[in-house]
Amino acid sequence: MASIERVPDFRKFKFRELKTYSSTEWLADNRKKYRQVFDRWETTYVYAELSFYNKYFDKEDWDVEVELKCFAIKKAKKELCTLPFHRKVSKFDNIVYIREGWGNKAEGVFWKKGTYVWEAFIEGEKVASRYFYVEDAGQDALKRGNPYIQLYSLKLYEGPYDDVMEDDRTYYRKFNGSDTRYIYAEILLKNIHFDKLWQCELFVKFYNDARELKGQVVRLQKIERKDEYLKISAGWGSNVKGSWRKDKYTCELVFMDKMVAAIPFEVGDFAEEGVPPIYIPDKAGPVIFTPMDDMNESFAEVMVKLDALVGLSEIKEKVRDHAKYIQFLQIRKDAGFEEKDSINVHSVFIGNPGTGKTTVATMMGRLYRKMGLLSRGHVHVVDRVDLVGEYIGQTAPKVKDAIERARGGVLFIDEAYALARNPDDTKDFGREVIEILVKEMSDGPGDLAVIAAGYPKEMNKFLDSNPGLKSRFAHYYEFSDYLPQELSLIAGYACQEKEIKLSAAAKAKIDDIIVNAYRDRDRSFGNARFVYDLLDKAKIYMGLRIMEMEEPSKLDREILETVQEADVAKIDYKPSRELPHIPIDEELLHESISELNHLIGLDKVKDQIIEHVRLVRYYRETSRDVLNSFFLHTVLIGNPGTGKTTVARILTKIYKALGILERGHMVETDRQGLVAGFVGQTATKTAEKIDEAMGGVLFIDEAYSLTQKSGGNDFGDEAIQTILKRMEDNRGRFFIFVAGYPDNMESFMKANPGLSSRFDKVLKFDDYSSHELLRIALQMLEEKGIVPAPEAEEHLAAYFDFLYNYRDKFFGNARTVRQVVIEAIKNQNLRLASFTPDERENVSANILILEDVVNFKLDTSGFIFNKKGIGFRRGGD
Repeated sequence: MASIERVPDFRKFKFRELKTYSSTEWLADNRKKYRQVFDRWETTYVYAELSFYNKYFDKEDWDVEVELKCFAIKKAKKELCTLPFHRKVSKFDNIVYIREGWGNKAEGVFWKKGTYVWEAFIEGEKVASRYFYVEDAGQDALKRGNPYIQLYSLKLYEGPYDDVMEDDRTYYRKFNGSDTRYIYAEILLKNIHFDKLWQCELFVKFYNDARELKGQVVRLQKIERKDEYLKISAGWGSNVKGSWRKDKYTCELVFMDKMVAAIPFEVGDFAEEGVPPIYIPDKAGPVIFTPMDDMNESFAEVMVKLDALVGLSEIKEKVRDHAKYIQFLQIRKDAGFEEKDSINVHSVFIGNPGTGKTTVATMMGRLYRKMGLLSRGHVHVVDRVDLVGEYIGQTAPKVKDAIERARGGVLFIDEAYALARNPDDTKDFGREVIEILVKEMSDGPGDLAVIAAGYPKEMNKFLDSNPGLKSRFAHYYEFSDYLPQELSLIAGYACQEKEIKLSAAAKAKIDDIIVNAYRDRDRSFGNARFVYDLLDKAKIYMGLRIMEMEEPSKLDREILETVQEADVAKIDYKPSRELPHIPIDEELLHESISELNHLIGLDKVKDQIIEHVRLVRYYRETSRDVLNSFFLHTVLIGNPGTGKTTVARILTKIYKALGILERGHMVETDRQGLVAGFVGQTATKTAEKIDEAMGGVLFIDEAYSLTQKSGGNDFGDEAIQTILKRMEDNRGRFFIFVAGYPDNMESFMKANPGLSSRFDKVLKFDDYSSHELLRIALQMLEEKGIVPAPEAEEHLAAYFDFLYNYRDKFFGNARTVRQVVIEAIKNQNLRLASFTPDERENVSANILILEDVVNFKLDTSGFIFNKKGIGFRRGGD
């Protein structure tokens, strides 16, 4: 066999990589932001980074000749530059980097759309080529958002190295760590840069919970002119199961150095199917994409779903007629008729909440897509907050961003009338939103349907706010309130969704509530939302009833799913307004409950409050509406000094921690702070105090004084009427705490029929026992740094027994204890003051002795009785 002579490689280097980038920003580990696709209007220089291994590392220094050349690739290669380098390679450098770029410091000047290549030569030998691409979407396109792609769908699945066929994929939000190999991201992108040939470079990055990069996949794909969508799969992992540790992860998509989206997922002991929430920059919350199954529906299937909606007969007929007319125009166009006017798809939806406006908007988006009027058919919902900026110059970018996000689908403007608050207010930027919308609907690039929705009266003012606005909307749909029989049908569908059943009696009770609510409705009536909320509450009361049974986990399915009449009877069905959702502040809640538990005595009050905290937690954890489910107005009944004000302050903090109160402050007042001396002034004074308490608690001490007539023109009743009205009108936005003595508060609650029905929580404060009075005294002394001697403590215990046994309804409880403590400390100070400084050094200044408390006589002759309280005096005075 002939031997092969191997020629030794005398080169002092070994090629490593050739990369391209445009940003001069340094990253960790001597890295740059490497890319192959650049936008013309953000590019100044394009750099090449050549790296090679030093084979003479740790041996000797040596010289190297390097040349970097850049070419434009059109029909032939056109040389743009040749950059020669003479470098001395240090023996201390294991890897050698050579970086240089070409271009112009002004963006968009040198580089034009096209294909380019960097070539690298070492010692005259070509070692590598690196292609890169410059794309052009317009000079200002990047300022308005991403002009190339729009995320359409992002889902995660598991599979082997060679991927999984699309029909065989199972999508997960949580993965089983022991069974997971590769985790793939399935990405569907809409090609916005349509009718252009261009290169798309997408970075798919996987991070663990510590934000360490676990893996990265780069997909470079050529986009053809007629490609409407781009589907990419990119995964990271290993064919060996278990390479993914238990942790929280994030998959992020990056395009042209900007994050497109992030999708969180978990790896743990169990897998959970589903699609995690997707987070997009500049979006306050997660985004839910329209399922592809819906987008693949036929026109007839969409119409069948529209017809299946409860009620809305007039709306259905108008939508069907509108669709038929569009089809007619398309037939004429195919027959050669020249339709000069474009088809107007902008609409106004008028109606109360819960009447199906958003649902119908979704259906219309799909219909328009099936008829070729919209490219995507999704719905992007916005309101005034999403469109109007706080300062000059902020509004236009927000509106344009919303329009571009809706491009290809429906821009649904909820409560659109809020954009036209006051036509004479030049500082209201809502007018600027309307002007931009008018221009977009008039001569914008199209591929957009604008639907403005709101109440009838306000929407007429909105349409009249701009001369050109009304003419831009061709279609008007009026959504009437659902009839009781229709709401009853909706209740049946809601039961199916919530996996509950109504007993015959419960169904009859639900129908009665629906009829009564329908009769009492105003324009804020929730319609279908009201029904869903009704059944949510019924399910909660069912749950509370079942949890009182023995071993609820062993009950059969029928019991667990059947709502009884008693559950429905507990529901307060009055219409409610939406209130802010504030998360529970666990730290403040723990601090507040600890403060409550630190109080001496009050065991029954503590139990009531802790029970209420548990109930609120249950409502929050099951996503129930706490603020509209309870009044939470509270009556605190007890004799003086029993801790009513202290507990009220703690309860306010607890409500704040639970997210029930928006601000969580407490405004303390009494009759004097609410009642004025002239007709009409009391209502104003009371309203101002309530406004001050909005978002918190209004604490009215000695509230019974509002119903006690003092002769002449007494306006306490006017204050009560004002309070009752605001309690109803602003339900859930503030709470009233009223406090007073037992007998007086009973009269107060009976003085007005509306009072007892508004206060659904009563806390009764019993007198402290003699033992608790002693503990309070010891706690007060401890706070002052004073410790009673055994004889002194024994005397105080006997004295509090004596006071407790002779107490009446005016007994001061903790207030009396405070007077005793103050008197005892004064006696101790007088005793210490009688010593000379030298004598005082041998006497403890923090000990309370018998001599300091002996003047508290166990003798009724020391009492001073009057109408308002019980006191004491020192013997011998």
